[in-house]
Amino acid sequence: MSSPVSTVDPGSAAQRPAVPRSRVILASLVGTTIEFYDFYVYATAAVAVFPALFFTGENDTAKLLASMATFAAAFFGRPIGSVIFGHYGDRIGRKATLIGALLTMGVATFLIGMLPTFYQIGIWAPLILTVLRFCQGLGLGGEWSGASLLATEYAEEGKRARAAMWPQLGAPFGFILANGFFLLLTVAMQFGTAGHELGANHPFLVWGWRIPFLASVVMVLLGLWVRVKLEETPVFQRAEQQGEKVKAPVIDVFKTSWVQIVQGTFIMLATYVLFYLMTAWILSYGIGKPAAGGLGVQYRTFLILQLLAVLLFAAMVPVSGWLADRFGRRSSQLVITSAILLFGLSFGLIMDPAHVGTGTDASLPRILFFLTLGMTLMGLTFGSMSAILPELFPTNVRYTGSGIAYNVASILGAAITPYIAVMLNSSYGVGSVGLYLSFAAVITLVALWFSPETRHVDMYAVGTPTP
Repeated sequence: MSSPVSTVDPGSAAQRPAVPRSRVILASLVGTTIEFYDFYVYATAAVAVFPALFFTGENDTAKLLASMATFAAAFFGRPIGSVIFGHYGDRIGRKATLIGALLTMGVATFLIGMLPTFYQIGIWAPLILTVLRFCQGLGLGGEWSGASLLATEYAEEGKRARAAMWPQLGAPFGFILANGFFLLLTVAMQFGTAGHELGANHPFLVWGWRIPFLASVVMVLLGLWVRVKLEETPVFQRAEQQGEKVKAPVIDVFKTSWVQIVQGTFIMLATYVLFYLMTAWILSYGIGKPAAGGLGVQYRTFLILQLLAVLLFAAMVPVSGWLADRFGRRSSQLVITSAILLFGLSFGLIMDPAHVGTGTDASLPRILFFLTLGMTLMGLTFGSMSAILPELFPTNVRYTGSGIAYNVASILGAAITPYIAVMLNSSYGVGSVGLYLSFAAVITLVALWFSPETRHVDMYAVGTPTP
């Protein structure tokens, strides 16, 4: 196992500027909430709106797949975003780079809300949609690692994981805002099965779907106001004052910290697989036709169950930070990931149609239990990741290294997971989807076993990790 940086932190507290803790919390939380809101609002529209407005043809499945392909484009933009924003984050500072990441995501989301449909500008509509979705990925790729560094590099000694959990709350908060907004709109505008039958003439498809995208500009302005008032982190300031910045962080991080990139990527793998099974795939499984292997639950009913379960996700994020500070990052994650492995083995026992029922006979309490169990584990594993990944890297390549690890994991664990799960369920049943999650958990357990404990690392340290 390797030790990423020195564990001695002489005088770091004295060098920490007097910045109100509430301002740091708000700056890290509001940005990730906005970014994840923008990200999820697209995911919801990709199922309910975009197949009807941006893609043509008689085959609904083909249109849905085309729409989901644009959704996946963002996952390939995220590693590129982590490289671009990581370079500037390690070269010019965390504050300015975070503002750039927020603007990239915000402008792309707003423009999607203004985009003409296929019926107005033809093939240019899906092409521009794909480009804007890619830009959303660029923005989110630079946002997460920057927000995590903002929280960890300002944190008090011994409380770093609890401080780092604030940007992690942006994921459940953004999910609740995005899906809750769409749920309210579809109910208010009576958009459902009947709405689809009315086609593109339904008010929701004409203009209603644009509201969540356009409304994001208000949150972006709030995020900018908070971040402009923030000072640069003390860790980066000291590295800058002592001339310890590197000229090419991307090149340097692969030369000096490639082991940590591999470790960080696979430490995040099970977390990503779990989350996208509990959000993207489970929705398609829950509302899918029983003849096709689904449960046949009403869309709005299942969405409400998901929103209730996400509350447990949010509640467990602070618990995760406390556990990581109390018992260590590695030890707590080994236990939580083992629980994820066991949860994967339970898929067939809990969610097989023969046990849970289908259509009007489906057991909603049983489904809710399954969702809350998965989301509880998600909060426990996700909450401390914003401390674990940055702590693996020294200051001068921390933004770049943690961002690359986090976002490469998003391709391996998120971009392909819903598709693999659909194929496994259609061929072998829901139990095989759980085995896929358990397999990912095994890989993460191996990565954790060979990774160092980072609870006491010195965030001010700059240097070359020893592989």
